[in-house]
Amino acid sequence: MSAISLGQSVILGIVEGVTEFLPVSSTGHLKIAEGFMDIPVDDPAVVGFTAVIQVGAIAAVLVYFFKDIVRIVSAWARGLRREEERHHHDYRFAWWVICATVPIVVVGLAAKPLIEGPLASLWVVAASLIAGSAVLWVADRRGRHKRGEDDTTFKDALLVGCSQILALLFPGFSRSGATMSTALLLDLDRVAATRLSFFLGIPALTGAGVYELKDAVGAGVGAAPIMVGTAVSFVVAYASIAWLLKFVARHTFNAFVLYRVLVGLLLFGLLGAGVLTG
Repeated sequence: MSAISLGQSVILGIVEGVTEFLPVSSTGHLKIAEGFMDIPVDDPAVVGFTAVIQVGAIAAVLVYFFKDIVRIVSAWARGLRREEERHHHDYRFAWWVICATVPIVVVGLAAKPLIEGPLASLWVVAASLIAGSAVLWVADRRGRHKRGEDDTTFKDALLVGCSQILALLFPGFSRSGATMSTALLLDLDRVAATRLSFFLGIPALTGAGVYELKDAVGAGVGAAPIMVGTAVSFVVAYASIAWLLKFVARHTFNAFVLYRVLVGLLLFGLLGAGVLTG
């Protein structure tokens, strides 16, 4: 019997698609949803499943930003062949994304037992939701929002890429929240911060999904729940990306900060009352 049913995979796919790119923590929300459905959050099969369905959300990014990605990859390929092309911002940006992904890969592999063990606790999720909201609130106010996407540098990409480690180690902190907060503190505007978060998430989340696929299948998650969860995640994530880019062009991150605090406090209450076990 599969560790996750088809119905559960649909619910988790929706949760993943909605929350992956919003600064509210997809991992945290998935663990909360799993807790309500009595799915063991530290089960290797479940951990693997949640990593795999992220590929659906990443596929949504690839489709949504297809023209941008083709432009960047083409510039990178031209730069590898011709030295005169290497001054182009897109060529340098491609290398920045590659370099900025290395730290999270190293930490992810080294800390895998810790990430899938003690740090998978819902208590950690609740605390990280609130702590991450404070960081996002400060970043949105202290950042001067004066730099656009074309103004990004290698230092920006590396610092923002390294900030993904916070979400890796502390589920609930939010990869999107950490990267957007860091970008805002570096004075990028909200749209540039959001787009940079998307691009940096592509290799990290794709790699995690591919790496975990064997564990998810081998540990007892059937092919059907994986395919359904991934497909649902793709559709919902595409709509979420389109909405978020329009939202951040006109609004602050206050709504996400308030939401995170409320969810974190609610989760603490449910854990304390024994409704959920962490």
